[in-house]
Amino acid sequence: MSTEPRHQFYETDDKVNLSVMVKDCKPDEVKVTFTNKSVDFQYENYQLHLEPLKAQIDPAESGFRVGKVKVEIWLKKRAAARWGGLVSDGSDAPLLPPSAAAAPPPADEVPVHRRHKNWEGAADAELSKEKEKTLSDDPNAGGDAALNSFFQQIYTGGDEDQRRAMMKSFVESGGTALSTNWDEVGKGRVEVAGEDNKKAAAAAEAKKKKKRGAA
Repeated sequence: MSTEPRHQFYETDDKVNLSVMVKDCKPDEVKVTFTNKSVDFQYENYQLHLEPLKAQIDPAESGFRVGKVKVEIWLKKRAAARWGGLVSDGSDAPLLPPSAAAAPPPADEVPVHRRHKNWEGAADAELSKEKEKTLSDDPNAGGDAALNSFFQQIYTGGDEDQRRAMMKSFVESGGTALSTNWDEVGKGRVEVAGEDNKKAAAAAEAKKKKKRGAA
């Protein structure tokens, strides 16, 4: 009897990224089959069959990669649009084009879900802005610059979940926290470490400036 593995997805305008949570798969024994309206994953007693998909895909441009903790499958959309799900139930509303999908909802409409943020893309954008600094460029090259280099090394060597966890924790905490545990970080917003201390320091600095201005 086959078992359906745990899976999750996120999407862009032209692609769906599907993660099938099966550990230590032998690449030669993983079988993934694509058609215009379906994708089928098989490994040992695990099977995941998604049909019909929300819209057509291009089997020739779709593919998969076997990792240590999961199998990553990408589905190339034939038409740019936001699906909002994987499988059609036959009564779906027409798919929104990219521009409409990105538009904010009307003021009187309450969203019922939050769109998944592409933390990996955000991380790539942030890291692309950085360059390696020398002591002549930055007196703190042995400190902040070295830390940034270390961050990039960890990010480059991590898997997709670790990279998303690192970027989400770093951005949401204002650079005061860094975690590679997506199971923990993905539960909610990462709080700023030492927030009370930071507020107290900011208040003291503001008080000093006020005194200097009065003098």
